[in-house]
Amino acid sequence: MKGKSILNNMVLLVLVLLCFNGIVHVNSQKVPAMFVFGDSIVEVGNNNFLNTLAKANYYPYGIDYNRVATGRFSNGRSLIDFIANMLGVSSPPPYLDPSTTGSKILNGVNYASASGGILDESGRHYGDRLSMGRQIQNFQNTLNQYKTMMNPTELNQLLAKSMVIVVTGNNDYINNYLLPGLYASSSNYTAPEFANLMINNLARQMLALYSLGLRKIFIAGVGPLGCIPNQRATGLAPIGRCVDSVNQMIGLYNTRLRSTVEQLNLDHPAAIFAYGNTYRVFGDILNNPAAYSFNVIDRACCGFGRNRGQISCLPLQLPCLSRKQYLFWDAFHPTESGVYVFAWRAVNGPQDDVYPMNIQQMSVA
Repeated sequence: MKGKSILNNMVLLVLVLLCFNGIVHVNSQKVPAMFVFGDSIVEVGNNNFLNTLAKANYYPYGIDYNRVATGRFSNGRSLIDFIANMLGVSSPPPYLDPSTTGSKILNGVNYASASGGILDESGRHYGDRLSMGRQIQNFQNTLNQYKTMMNPTELNQLLAKSMVIVVTGNNDYINNYLLPGLYASSSNYTAPEFANLMINNLARQMLALYSLGLRKIFIAGVGPLGCIPNQRATGLAPIGRCVDSVNQMIGLYNTRLRSTVEQLNLDHPAAIFAYGNTYRVFGDILNNPAAYSFNVIDRACCGFGRNRGQISCLPLQLPCLSRKQYLFWDAFHPTESGVYVFAWRAVNGPQDDVYPMNIQQMSVA
């Protein structure tokens, strides 16, 4: 059985690399629309329209995206761009862009906002941001627009067949719980209590999306944040090691999230909720980077200080040249090569990667 597992992993890895290098193409449209909620991992420019320090609307962000900084926190495409392509739909436009109206919203909308989290207070030191609560309110505004464009039956079918991607929870740790000088959460809650607080809030938010008509909801877990350049730069772990205490906190949250997804499916058999095992996918890359063509996993491609993670990528800074070989783009975010691996495995991977079914299976269910 162990040999079969290794073989399956090797086949999966070959497919991931072939797809990223453009040898395997995805064309057919599998869902009518995508709706995206979350943080900077899936943001495509909402924060460009907010009074916030959390922006990526300057070069070298976008250096590999036609050399245009769009607000994506990446050297190139974002996680959502890849998932959208694999589902055969256009990457949804940012909600706050004034041009996101009329026919432009028919294939979905992206509500994600850098520094926003599950909890309203997370990321407040950056300035304005769209928390999950505010993103859901904005989705309701989109629904009101749809009601002027189609009849109730058409709208219900659109919502039921559309794919929802939720990537959140990261800022509740790195821009809340892990900043005791700015937030009281680590004093008020133990790590298990904080994980429960997050899960209880997120469960209510997912039920709100369900109540508004959405039926196919993919929820990504939190990755090994103790391994990002920002956390390695704290000096809380030996050189070359991740901050284990942070990763242990993340483990508590992810375990509860997976259980919550199971319960949501039991309680709502007409819907499909799926848990994306972000931690496992990035753990695989960190444990065996050469297999994924990475050779730098402990420091950022663009940034300053220890591990290039103490100060994130600044305007006009010269980034590393071998960007495809770096797992991390800046202090907090993977390169487009890094997020591609997760995108592919979220869409096509086995239950160890995404449970109880992958996004491809959800799209045809």
